[in-house]
Parts: sequence; C-alpha cells; structure tokens
Amino acid sequence: MADKIRKILRNAKTVLFADPKRLYKEDRELIKKPFYFKGTNGKAVLLVHGWTSVPYEVRRLGQYLNENGYTACGPMLSGHGTVPKDLESVDWKDWLRDITLAYEDLKKTHSEVYVAGTSIGACLAVILAKNKPDVAGLVLMAMPYKIRFERIALALARFLNYFKKYNQKFYPPTFGSKTTITRLIAYQTYPIGSAIETFELVKVCRKELPKAVQPSFIIQSLSDHVVAKKSLEIIYGKIGSKIKKKKYIKRAYHTFISDIKNEGVFKDILRFIEEN
Repeated sequence: MADKIRKILRNAKTVLFADPKRLYKEDRELIKKPFYFKGTNGKAVLLVHGWTSVPYEVRRLGQYLNENGYTACGPMLSGHGTVPKDLESVDWKDWLRDITLAYEDLKKTHSEVYVAGTSIGACLAVILAKNKPDVAGLVLMAMPYKIRFERIALALARFLNYFKKYNQKFYPPTFGSKTTITRLIAYQTYPIGSAIETFELVKVCRKELPKAVQPSFIIQSLSDHVVAKKSLEIIYGKIGSKIKKKKYIKRAYHTFISDIKNEGVFKDILRFIEEN
C-alpha cells in the first residue's frame, strides 16, 4: 500500500505542475503585463484570466494558439496585477467592460474572434457571448456554475466582511512541489467584498447561460477545489449552444490551464477552434 501511495504522489507531481522556476528565469518581467500576439490567419482568440490572477495565467495557451496562426490577446482585468486593495473599487461590470472593449478592438481587424476564459473569466465570456452574437465560439475552463459549499461560503464571507476586510487564499497540497505558477502570479490575500462580487457574477452568468448559443468547449478538472464537481454537466446541459463539447482533466486543480504540464489540453482547444 505504501508503495502505491508513493507512486500516486510521484505521478501527480510530474503531471500536475508546470515548472514555476521559468518565471524567475525567463518570464518574470511579463507576469503583470497583458499580452498581444499578432497572428497570420485573420482570426483571433480573446483570453480572459481569473479573479485575483493576471493574463500570464493564460499566456502559455495564447502563445500556443499564436504559433498556430491565431492572434492571441490577454487583457488585464481592472483591479488586477497591482495590489489587492485595487479590487475594492471595481465590480464584475468593470471586468465585463474590459473584455468587451478588447473584443471590439479585435473584431475590427479579424474575421472571427473566439473567447476563452478560465474561472470567472469563463463567466465573463458567457455574458460577452450573449451580448455579442458574433462571438465565433467559447472555451470555458474551470467555470463555476456552482462553487463548492456555495451557500456556506457566501454566508461566511458576508459574516466575515463585518469584522475584517481581507482574507488569505487557500490552496490544496502540491504533492511535494514547493509552489505553483498560480501561487506566484496571483494575489495571495483578497478583499472579502470582492469575493462576494464574484458570487454575484456567477449568479448573473447562470441566468445568461441559455442565451449563449455559440459553439462551446467546456473543460473542468476532476479535482477542482473551487468549482462544484457537477458544474460541468450542468453547464453542458443549460448552455444554449447546439455545438458543444466537454472534457475532464485528471490530476489537476482549479487553475489547470496555467499549472499543468500536459500540453494535450492546448491541442484539444486548438482542434475545437479549428473545427468551429
């Protein structure tokens, strides 16, 4: 039994996490910057990062899509990439405005624009697609239709907000790795009021989901520590898309798009975009 456990931990460590040392050697100056990679095929992908994170979260995916001809654009959501206090003065409508402007700019020079978002970035992508019927397609990664223990978590956040303004991030164990890319790039404390704002965004997204009719690829980790396990199946059933695909990721947590090594996810996303 002990040998089996050690083997599981070894496999998880090698598959789960991308090498965070790269941040220190190659990309450190890029962490808190938006990105724009000009493509060659006249089509673009707008990539939307998650709450408390930065565009670097989806940068590797953007680079991969760009290598295959697509313009890849990763804007910085308002209140992000600076200090946690800046989240206090923004709400989800500001974030929607950010990506709407980015989408409209891309649409001026590209025949088709796809939108790929992770976590609340996926929620924003759904609302954008409802507002902009000419969105070519959606890639929804780790999207929360329901958050784990949502009622308790929201009630606790509202209660704590009376006594303190900030809370510390929680992460599950990393199987021997000292850190992950997500822990290096995201805020490690957050305004509780901003966390409550994300619950509101998820609530709005639920209502808009049937109105998003574009081809959609929904991806979720089987070990997501933030999103309820049934989220993927609910999203798949409720989204208005006639063309839709779903995929579960093994041995990864909520932020699989930045933390895992498996480039197969990128290939699946590229294939979906090329086919739709």
